[in-house]
Amino acid sequence: MSAPFPVATLGILGGGQLAQMLALAALPLGVRVVVLEPDPHAPARVCAEHIQAPYTDAAGLERLAQCDAVTLEFENVPLAALAQLEGRVPVRPAGSLLNFSKHRAREKEALHAAGAGTASFVVIETEADLPGALERIGGRGVLKTAELGYDGKGQVRIGAQAELSVAWGELGRVPCVLEGWVDFVREVSLGVARTVGGGLAFGGLTENVHRDGILRRSLYLPNDPAEVQARALARQVAEGWNLEGLLTLEFFELPGGELLVNEVAPRVHNSGHLTQDGGGVSQFEAQVRAALGWPLPDFTPKLPCAMVNILGWPADQEPDWQGILKLEGARLHLYGKAHKPGRKLGHVNLVAQDEAALRARLGELEALIP
Repeated sequence: MSAPFPVATLGILGGGQLAQMLALAALPLGVRVVVLEPDPHAPARVCAEHIQAPYTDAAGLERLAQCDAVTLEFENVPLAALAQLEGRVPVRPAGSLLNFSKHRAREKEALHAAGAGTASFVVIETEADLPGALERIGGRGVLKTAELGYDGKGQVRIGAQAELSVAWGELGRVPCVLEGWVDFVREVSLGVARTVGGGLAFGGLTENVHRDGILRRSLYLPNDPAEVQARALARQVAEGWNLEGLLTLEFFELPGGELLVNEVAPRVHNSGHLTQDGGGVSQFEAQVRAALGWPLPDFTPKLPCAMVNILGWPADQEPDWQGILKLEGARLHLYGKAHKPGRKLGHVNLVAQDEAALRARLGELEALIP
């Protein structure tokens, strides 16, 4: 008997937990996944064909070129890898988009070109850029490496000129962006996916809380008043950047309600994990569909939901696994990664029928996860 739907193959650059969850979302659609990832213990290896090789490996890229499309699991992929695939297989998002989304200064310039606001910023590339830089962005800020920083890494808060010089040295005197401090009331994020033909789909607006620079929890509630503005900005960026694939925008919400874009990720995002259990299409299925050029519905959850990250714990603070499994509306997702303090090892999604029940259970859940 022939398959009810044409079987497709999706290549992914990267084989971590995001690739694992992309593969798990692809399998029910009849999509086979191939990941190119140098780590022999890549989480995606349990549910996808794993090519253990550098991202620029010729044989590995040749295998990806045989797929129906290629997408990204994270943005720290060498642009040279995408360049070797261009013209041979659709790459979504394209290398041109990755070129500025992986570099903070280029990203902010591209956001401004698309009509989205950001924090004020100054590019620091040489010692000559340091004098007067802090004053130009308001006297307080955050120095961030232009590339490779994530989960709070490669970032230093700055409140005085002397601190700026020291921090730049501590970061290795590499190209950096000095961002003006933003007094925000909350951090929110929203995913947007766009097809080859220009069709758009959106995730729900999630409210995010960080701890030590790492996402602790995300919360989705229907009818968030900031979602209309977030969707409008996401549309501007997706269309302005000619997005094909999925993009996540992180925002600062100011006291007056205005949203400034903080960062952009050309992929599914930690804050969108709650879409796995929120009752609709997940962000992972949305990225798979967008990469393959398939019909694309919104991936906004149908119910109030939340997500709490599980990080590697100190010896005496292991999560209460039995309590998590017993909690009504909770669903545990573990990535199969070796334990290491501070490492993202999994997450728990929580779903409820209304906001009151969700918030009550969220308090219970956070007490079970140190």
